[in-house]
Amino acid sequence: MGKQYKSIPKRSQEFIKAQKLFFVATGTNDSRINLSPKGGDSLRVLSENRVVWLNLTGSGNETAAHLLENNRMTIMFCAFEGNPMILRLYGTAKTYHPRDTEYDALVDLFPDEAGARQILDMTVDMVQTSCGMSIPFYDFKEERTQLKDWADTKGKEGVKEYWKDRNTLSIDGKPTGILK
Repeated sequence: MGKQYKSIPKRSQEFIKAQKLFFVATGTNDSRINLSPKGGDSLRVLSENRVVWLNLTGSGNETAAHLLENNRMTIMFCAFEGNPMILRLYGTAKTYHPRDTEYDALVDLFPDEAGARQILDMTVDMVQTSCGMSIPFYDFKEERTQLKDWADTKGKEGVKEYWKDRNTLSIDGKPTGILK
């Protein structure tokens, strides 16, 4: 059934690459815990202990706010086809914004997105697999285009204006660091 590893095994790296959906969880000591679904071509395994993902502009910016206070993060993947499996990555993460040199060094790993907001860089210190035998089968139909279409219509400057209006504070009133 469940196993734990200190790094991401090769077979788990392949499983991660095949996934269309993953979930990210963060929280501070006194905030709500945020659990957010992520999709698209937005996650890369850089090594057996490092993953990065491109965070697109959305209605909230909880992950960035939480990481400023508490850098713990969990990423979860579920097999919705094939053999059952749940895979969790546990570790610590940093947020890189478009103004950061680290962002520039990583952004070309991903498709160009007008709504690109941050890159999250996670150091993985534990990997856990569990059976996932109760997870139902789901067939992937296609990616949704609404967020990309919205960001493309706004353009990069319009997206930055949106950040000012909607992404500077978390739902708990914590700063996100989106603007400096």
